[in-house]
Order: sequence, then C-alpha cells, then structure tokens
Amino acid sequence: MKENQFDIAIVGGGPIGLACAIEAERAGFSNIIIEKGCLVNSVFNYPTNMTFFSTSDRLEIGDVPFISHGDKPTRREALEYFRRVVDAWKLNVKTYETVNDVVKSQDGFEVRTDKATYQSRYVIIATGFYDLENLLNIPGEDLPKVHHYFKEAHPFTFQKVIVVGAANSAVDAALETYRRGADVTLVVRESEIQPGVKYWVRPDIVNRIDEGSIKAYFNSEIREIREKDVDVHTPDGIITLENDFILAMTGYHPDFDFLKKIGIDLAEDNTCLPSYDPFTHETNVSGLFMAGVVCGGMETNKWTIENSREHASRIFRYLKKK
Repeated sequence: MKENQFDIAIVGGGPIGLACAIEAERAGFSNIIIEKGCLVNSVFNYPTNMTFFSTSDRLEIGDVPFISHGDKPTRREALEYFRRVVDAWKLNVKTYETVNDVVKSQDGFEVRTDKATYQSRYVIIATGFYDLENLLNIPGEDLPKVHHYFKEAHPFTFQKVIVVGAANSAVDAALETYRRGADVTLVVRESEIQPGVKYWVRPDIVNRIDEGSIKAYFNSEIREIREKDVDVHTPDGIITLENDFILAMTGYHPDFDFLKKIGIDLAEDNTCLPSYDPFTHETNVSGLFMAGVVCGGMETNKWTIENSREHASRIFRYLKKK
C-alpha cells in the first residue's frame, strides 16, 4: 500500500480512537490515528489530581492489563497506561496534527490535515467533546479571571473563587481550591449538587456546604462578571459578590461545525445528536463512522470510556462482513 494510504483513518487519539485502531489491527486493516494534540489529549487535560469514577479494569482496551495502586485509577496512572497500550500494539499515531477536512472520494476518503493528505477506504471520527467549552454567554466572560478548565488548585490559594456548576468537575474544583486556602463560593443553577457526582465525593461537598466552609447559592446564575466582583441572580434577587477568579465548570461539547462540514447530519434540536446507525456506527455518509463520546451530541454524559469501548467492536464486526 502506498505511503499515506490506509484502509482506516481514525480522527482522534483518545482511548476510543486507540480502541478502534486495535480492532483494525485485529481485523487486518491498515490504519492511522490522527490527533490534534498529545496522545489521549483529553485525559492529559483533566485536573492534575483527578481520580476516575470507573475502576481500572473497566477502562482497559486491547487486552492490556490496567493495574492501579488504588480502587480508582488516577489521571497520572491513566496516561501511563495508554502510553503502554500504544507501545504494546505498536499503533500508528500522528500527534499534533489537525484534521481540517474529510472529503468523500471515488475510492473512499481524502483526509486533509495541516501537515499532510491521507487516502483511506473508511474514516472513524472519535474526537470526543473536551475541546469546546459551554459558555455562560454573559458580559465579562472573556476576562482573564474566568477559566473553563481546571488543572490544579495552587494558583487560587487565598483568592476569592466562584465555582459554577454542580457536577463532578465543579465539585472537584470547589473542594480542591477550598483545601488550598481559597474562599470558595458555588453558584448552581439546579436546586442541589447533582446526584450523579462520585459517591465518595458527594458527601464531602454537601458537608462542607452545610457547615458553611463552602458557600453555595442554588437555583442561581451569574449575570455579569467584572474585574473585582460579579452579579449573581438568586431566588432572593440580584446580589454582588467580591471575586478574584471564576471557574466555570459548565461542561463541553463536540465540534459540531466540523461534523457538519464533513457531511454528518445533526438533530435540529438542543441535543444536536449526530446521525449514525447504533448497530454499525456508520453515519449518514457511507463509509464514515463515529465512535466514543462524540456520538452523544450535547448529551455528553451518555457515553464514557467505560461504556463506549464496544463501539470499536461494532464497527469492525460490520466492516469484516463487508
């Protein structure tokens, strides 16, 4: 086969992209993974001290054992594990290479990146959703004090920090910054901390709120952000809070513009669900497949590493029959 010509081109080098490449190897398909960031870029961008919800065995791919020191693996252990997976399977991964377009051709597809052009019979989109944040869309959101990603707590020591959200990322950010000496306030649109928060963490945040160590405004939203303070709409009206930093842990979404550009139909409602066959994962574009959390559209909690590993198997069961 010619250079830059493959049976399968996989867009996205996260855990599910790796799982797809492993299934391609098992099925005898030549393949390439193209990733715009580093290997498993989304996992790398998780908070430094993050612990996974799943146990290590539920994150395993390619029959490579994942051994962690605790019941739940850490970000650091996961990064080491996925490096070992690539080494064990000798996967063909191109990192720091951005796919700009996927164009249907007579013999398959032309995958155009910022560094090269590849020919492939089939394409699998496994791009996840972690690169595009859900914005608050309020005045002042573009100020440097506003962060939509949380890496570690130390920079916020002794600062007045508002954390927006009530899911795992918001709870982790609130607890970590509080324990590093920040004055933490939670602003939550819902009436409570989400029931789906990690079961060993939720009692911690609830107790910190109940005792007053972390302040919380429920059924509330930030309306405007300024250099030194913010306006928060609460059930009792608008209040103004002094503030140094805002951690807007409001979630993320897939690159819908890219999906539409390459021809994938999206639902015309708030879900933005992409069009694909749930049994084969082939989209409305023949030969173009989707795998992993990108399949959920705006429903980003629907698919995880744990429950979307099977997507790769479904795709290649279908391709082997073809």
